[in-house]
Amino acid sequence: MTQASDMPQRRSFARIGHFVATRRKLVFDYFSVISGAGGRLVFSLAYFIALANTLSIAEFGMFATASAAGIMLSRILAFGFISALYRTATIRPNLIGTFTAGFLLLGVLSLPFLAAASYGVYLIFFAGTVPLLAFAAVVFAEALLWRPVEVALIVNNGLGKFGRAAVLAILATALRAVGAILFMLGARHTIGVWSLFYIGANAASLVVAFVFFYPRQRLRLRAELYFRRLADSFYVAGSEVLFYLQMEFDKLLVLSIGGPHLAGIYAIIMRLVDLTAIPIRTFSMMLVQRMMRAPELLSRLAVKSGIEGGVFLVSTLALASLGIVLHFFPNALGRNVAEAAPLVALAVCVPGLRNLVEYQAELLFARGQTAVRAINLGLLAGLKAVLLTYVLTTIPDTPNLVLSLNIVFLLLYLASMLLTYSAMRRPAKAI
Repeated sequence: MTQASDMPQRRSFARIGHFVATRRKLVFDYFSVISGAGGRLVFSLAYFIALANTLSIAEFGMFATASAAGIMLSRILAFGFISALYRTATIRPNLIGTFTAGFLLLGVLSLPFLAAASYGVYLIFFAGTVPLLAFAAVVFAEALLWRPVEVALIVNNGLGKFGRAAVLAILATALRAVGAILFMLGARHTIGVWSLFYIGANAASLVVAFVFFYPRQRLRLRAELYFRRLADSFYVAGSEVLFYLQMEFDKLLVLSIGGPHLAGIYAIIMRLVDLTAIPIRTFSMMLVQRMMRAPELLSRLAVKSGIEGGVFLVSTLALASLGIVLHFFPNALGRNVAEAAPLVALAVCVPGLRNLVEYQAELLFARGQTAVRAINLGLLAGLKAVLLTYVLTTIPDTPNLVLSLNIVFLLLYLASMLLTYSAMRRPAKAI
């Protein structure tokens, strides 16, 4: 009798033990990823301080805008096949070698398209302000050096090796910071010279990523596997280009309409906004992985609103804290940043709203709704272009311009929320 009565109790303890063990792994994984985000945040800040106070404000604006364009153009590399590689690492890790070979093949085939698109962007936005060689060097560093480093990070995260990905993220960002410090200590401080240091720092990151952190699997070409996923990859490539277009289009417009100096001040403010997104992107990445396995994870309204409220609150508090520090200590981040310091607090709602738009785009990717995601991002990019063009051409003074960005990003968030959650009413697509 005693043994029979003990059985339900043992089963209860077993269930409790399993629950705790599962949550312990989740918490451990989250803190592994957060540690990478924290280290990356520290070195990103060091990189930003060194560079923003070494280049002139105008040249910093040119570089930041060229870098934003390079990040956008880098999504053309391999025609978006990185998404297939990520899904493979998450769901079928034994095929990483096969899909890595496909990525390399498609990467080579995409180079003429990447070069043509880069030259077109240069003619439209940069001709007459940024030297062609400097622009080409920055795009080369972003698309062909840094983007493959991101591939190594993505694959490790997909495999659940969050600790290794965190170490790589810290090392890669630290190498960029070292490059900026070496540039600061050099004799010449022009965007042309910095572009060479930038190539060197990103090349060093690439070597570290693939020699020490990429999974060791034999490369095998299997064209039939790639062709079945090309349509989805094209959608992802298009949506990623549109995603970064709508994320970074403001910098392109400010450079085109306001000139390099205003672009520099704006780039400093938005770079500080970007720093608040690093921990949010960490959370989004882990949520996306869970949604790939369980697409109905956000079916409840309370869960959706709770997550969005948390994202907005954390982002807003981060920038508000930074704004308070810069109000009392305007030179805390250097003399060039001090010129933009009084404006930082005016953009208090921008990080939260911007991070929410980015988060919502990731939800559609997790559910396999890549075509809808591309359409939504195209609509948001167009709306952002209209709103920012209106703001830049009608508001002459910089403080009011920065303040109006809160309204611009609020309207973008509302449009994104409507488009995203309408699309999520449809069934998720099988991966």
